[in-house]
Amino acid sequence: MEISKKLAGYLLQIKAIIIDPAKPFTWSSGWKSPIYCDNRKTLSHPEIRDFIRDQLTSLIQDRLGIPDMIAGVATGAIAQGALVADKLHLPFVYVRSSAKDHGTGNIIEGEVTPGRSVVVVEDLVSTGGSSLRAADALREAGLNLLGMVAIFTYGFKTAEDNFRNAGITLHTITDYHTLITHGVSTGYVQPRFLETLKEWRENPAQWGKN
Repeated sequence: MEISKKLAGYLLQIKAIIIDPAKPFTWSSGWKSPIYCDNRKTLSHPEIRDFIRDQLTSLIQDRLGIPDMIAGVATGAIAQGALVADKLHLPFVYVRSSAKDHGTGNIIEGEVTPGRSVVVVEDLVSTGGSSLRAADALREAGLNLLGMVAIFTYGFKTAEDNFRNAGITLHTITDYHTLITHGVSTGYVQPRFLETLKEWRENPAQWGKN
C-alpha cells in the first residue's frame, strides 16, 4: 500500500495526471474520459523512472517468477519494458498494436524463440483491450505467457473480466482509487471534480457521448 501511494504521489507531483471534464480525452477503446494518466512523463524524471523500474521488477520476481524474456507493449511500455529487461539481464521484445505494413511486416519486434516464457510489461490498463491483443500475439508466436505487470490500472470491472477470461494474471504498482484518494488529500484533485469522476466511473463506456 505504501508503494502504491508513493507512486501515486510521484504521478501527481510531475502532473502526469490531467483532469479536464470540459475537454474529455478519447481512449483507443473509444471511451471518453475526464481524466488522463500520462506515464510517459515519468521517463523524464530519473528518480521516478528508477522507482517504477524497480517496482515492476519486484512484481515480476515476487508474483510471477523470472521469465526467459520480457515483452513491452508499444508504444507506452517499450521504454519501461526495456528498463526492466536490462535490470533482470533478460532478452527484450516489443509488440506493435498491429503488424507494420512494410519491411518484414512484424507485429513482434525482436528475436522470438517459441517455447520461451515471457512476462508482459504495460504502462497502464484501461479496458485491457490493447494489452490482451499484445498477449495474444505473443501466445500465437509460441511463447509461454507467465503474466503481465503494469504501472497503473483504472480498475474497471470490464478489464478484470477480460483478463480473467483470457487466463492472464495482472499485477500493478498503483491504481485509480489510490490515485484519487491521495489526490484529494493533497488538494491536487479538486472537490468540484469528484461528482464528475463518480458519474464517469458508473458508466465509462457511455460517459461524454451525449
